[in-house]
Amino acid sequence: MKGRTEYRTSKHIHYIGMAHPKNTIGKNIKRLRQEQKISQDRLSKLADLSLNTIVTVESGANENPTIDTLTRIAKAFQVGVDDLIT
Repeated sequence: MKGRTEYRTSKHIHYIGMAHPKNTIGKNIKRLRQEQKISQDRLSKLADLSLNTIVTVESGANENPTIDTLTRIAKAFQVGVDDLIT
């Protein structure tokens, strides 16, 4: 991606040279939920995650969601992880 370097560890994506895109991830999740008319509770069930996890990732309170969490959310929306982080 232009303007930032990313590297992955076993569970997290780390960004170098740019602020962490937590707000981008949360905004994209909220946008996708609204477009697909899915509540946070329904998304948590579709992604097999706790409601608390969905709320904290969407709000930006969870600053570094795991790759597994992002993958589950993306799969629930039937989009790629890239659609959540860009």
